[in-house]
Amino acid sequence: MLGIVYITAGDMKNASEIARELVSKRLAACVNMFPISSVYMWEGKIEEGNEIAMIVKTDISRFEEICKVVKALHTYELPAIEFWEIEGEPEYLDWVQVNSSGEEAP
Repeated sequence: MLGIVYITAGDMKNASEIARELVSKRLAACVNMFPISSVYMWEGKIEEGNEIAMIVKTDISRFEEICKVVKALHTYELPAIEFWEIEGEPEYLDWVQVNSSGEEAP
């Protein structure tokens, strides 16, 4: 099953570091990053700030390993890491599958 892992990071430097590690380890086929504004509850207070959203395209079988990498590199005490199952154009999904399999492409 293929999906999106949605992660937020505090800045582009941390997001890029995580993205490069995930792609280089073939845990993800691709990572899109873009700035967002967030409002959230933290330690009993409403917080508001700018973050970087990351959309990680991968196979669900890689989720546990992705979580380990993200937690090791992330600057947040409690990073947001969510998995969403996806459907899409078959040829593109094949590319995601091949490039997030952890194996070298044929």
